Amino acid sequence: MPRIPGVRNRLKDTPVTGEKKVLLAAPRGYCAGVDRAVVAVEKALEHYGAPVYVRKQIVHNIHVVQTLEKRGAIFVEEVEEVPPGAHVVFSAHGVSPAVVQGAADRGLQAIDATCPLVTKVHREAVRFARDDFEILLIGHEGHEEVEGTAGEAPEHTTLVGSPDEADTVVVRDPDKVVWLSQTTLSVDETMETVNRLRARFPNLQDPPSDDICYATQNRQVAIKKVAKNADLVIVVGSANSSNSVRLVEVALEYGAKAAYRVDYAHEVKQEWLDGVNTVGVTSGASVPEVLVQDLLDELAGAGYGDIETVITAEEDLIFSLPKELRKDMTGKNDSRALGGRRSGAEPSDSQ
Repeated sequence: MPRIPGVRNRLKDTPVTGEKKVLLAAPRGYCAGVDRAVVAVEKALEHYGAPVYVRKQIVHNIHVVQTLEKRGAIFVEEVEEVPPGAHVVFSAHGVSPAVVQGAADRGLQAIDATCPLVTKVHREAVRFARDDFEILLIGHEGHEEVEGTAGEAPEHTTLVGSPDEADTVVVRDPDKVVWLSQTTLSVDETMETVNRLRARFPNLQDPPSDDICYATQNRQVAIKKVAKNADLVIVVGSANSSNSVRLVEVALEYGAKAAYRVDYAHEVKQEWLDGVNTVGVTSGASVPEVLVQDLLDELAGAGYGDIETVITAEEDLIFSLPKELRKDMTGKNDSRALGGRRSGAEPSDSQ
C-alpha cells in the first residue's frame, strides 16, 4: 500500500501546560457492512478481472474509493453508464427496486453489496407498506440509503429530515403510522425526532428492532466518553460520510472544546493544537485503520505520543459475502467468504 498523501511530521511540538496525550476511541473505523462491501469489490476484481463497475461510492470514504480505482474498479452514478453485460456492484448503502430492474434491463451481472442492516430496513419498509402503514422515514434527503429505502415503497413513505420537520409533517391516518430511519444517524437526534413525532401521533409504531446500526451507535458512545475529557477531537472520515459527520457533532455536544473532521492526517492544522493537552481521536465506520495510524504518527511528532485507548464495546460481527463471491475460481469455498477482514483493516493493492 503506498504511503498516504501529504508531508510527514508537519506539526510542531509546541509547549503546553501539563502533559500531552491522545484518547483513542474504541471501537472506531470499519464496521462489518463496510468490510463486506469493500471485500466484495476486491473479490469481484479477482474473479472477473478489471474493470468491475460500482454504482455510487462503494462506501463513503475517498481513500477506499481511490484505492479500488487503482485496482480496476470504475465508479458510476447510475447503471445506465455501465456497458451492457458487464459486472456491477451495488454499494453498501443499498438501492431501490427501480435500480435493480434497470440493471436487469441492461443485462448487467449485478452483485449486491448492500449492508445486511440496511437490507433489514428495506424489508421493514416493504412489510409496513403491504399493511398500508404510512412510513415516516427519518434521514437525510439525497443520501443513497434514504433513496434506496424510500424506493421500496415510495407511495407510502414520507421523509422527515430533522426534529423540526417532525412538527409539521402531515400524515394520512395518524393511527397507521410507523417510523423507520437511516442507519447512520445521530442516535440522540433521531430519538428527539421520534419523541416529537409521537407527541403528535400517539399511536406511532416503532420498527421491530433498532434501525440505527450497531457500529454507528458504538462509535457515538465511544466518542461521548472521550469528548468529555478532550480539548480537541479529530474524526477521520470523508465529508459525505454521514456517520463521520455525526461524530464531530456528538463530540461537541458532549464536551469537546473543539472537533474537526479530516480525510488525511496532513489536513490537521497547527493552530488546532494551540494550548491542547488532550486530543481525542476516532474514525467513521467506512475508514480503514491505516488512516488513523497515520494521524497518530503525525500527532506523535507534535508531542502527543502517549496514547490511552478508551474502550466502550467489543465488536466481532462479520457478514457473509454476496453469494456470487463465496467460492474461489476453482469452485471451493473461499477463505474470505465470511467478510474477509476484521474491523479497521485496509484494502490492499497486493491482494
